[in-house]
Amino acid sequence: MSILSGKHILLGITGGIAAYKSAFLVRLLKKAGADVKVVMTPESEQFVTPLTLSTLSENPVVSSFTDEEKNWNNHVDLGLWADLMLIAPATANTLSKMASGSANNLLITTYLSAKCPVYFAPAMDLDMYKHNTSKESIETLISFGNKFIKPESGQLASGLVGEGRMAEPENIVNFIEQDILLQLPLNGKTVTITAGPTYEAIDPVRFIGNHSSGKMGFELAQQALDLGANVNLISGPTHLKLNHSNLNRIDVVSAQDMFEAATSCYQTSDIVIAAAAVSDYKPKQQFGHKLKKSETSMQIDLEPTQDILKYLGHIKTHQILVGFALETNNEEENAKAKLKKKNLDFIVLNSLNDSGAGFKTDTNKVKIITNSEIFRFETKHKSEVAKDILGHVLKIASL
Repeated sequence: MSILSGKHILLGITGGIAAYKSAFLVRLLKKAGADVKVVMTPESEQFVTPLTLSTLSENPVVSSFTDEEKNWNNHVDLGLWADLMLIAPATANTLSKMASGSANNLLITTYLSAKCPVYFAPAMDLDMYKHNTSKESIETLISFGNKFIKPESGQLASGLVGEGRMAEPENIVNFIEQDILLQLPLNGKTVTITAGPTYEAIDPVRFIGNHSSGKMGFELAQQALDLGANVNLISGPTHLKLNHSNLNRIDVVSAQDMFEAATSCYQTSDIVIAAAAVSDYKPKQQFGHKLKKSETSMQIDLEPTQDILKYLGHIKTHQILVGFALETNNEEENAKAKLKKKNLDFIVLNSLNDSGAGFKTDTNKVKIITNSEIFRFETKHKSEVAKDILGHVLKIASL
């Protein structure tokens, strides 16, 4: 999944031959998961049709202040809707209007109304691109904070060869993705998250486990990805799925499997959040055949599993280490003891006594406990809880 997934992207298209590439650009943005709306200049309709772009974007295309029924196309609403605006191709004429604020078409008025980052990809002939007025327009737009996507060299419509070709759609999308990632607080950081239950085998059929669904851990992984991190998601058995180019998913079954995966990722991790519900005990003996039912009672001897979090706390060097505590009594007292014993930076406490918290729910109610403070939160969707937890990580990491 791309960093553009779910973003509102407003694509402005102006009247140059490179406008034919806008159809490919819309497809790539949609493939990345973005919601795309298109604003055209009237001149651009000579190069690519609104019907093509509306079909590809799955949204109406606008090019004038009113539609065929004389309804107003509100440029302010369009500008406020966008998470980012991209003008590609941006002709010399449009660059000049953007720089001077000459608002004589819907695209420029929308640009002037936009509160979001604006990217522009110029396209013009070689001598036009080299002209001082074009250079001045570009420098002015950069000084305004707009993001310049440099043209490429190659065959131009005039027959000349040189700089001025609009960047290829794939390169434009990659430029925007990388620019967004560079601004995210966890860009370049590696976050390891454990999630879900572990299953400790009794025989080939039966196991000791718990009711963890993995939802909290997966929401934490999604939030870390949204903040730009490379994420190792070590997951016990769960039906949940998560796809992202920066995600390394490691599926495990037992506590020992999770221990080995966590320790293998630990030294290269900047942040570790242990959200998994790891079994505390496992059978001393694992039978290779299915145990048959009998009329008498059965006794299974148990032994402790490896305490993953305690081990990670013991060998901690540079990592921020976060644990979870699910309690039913003496909750804060038990959580504080775990915080100290396992050398954690903070611990997330939730209680089975709270409605909307615990296993298999979409919501959770937590407390974040540090060595000096307790932060209490109301019941929220687990995606919002994940934001609170990662927000506290960013706070203590000063990111």
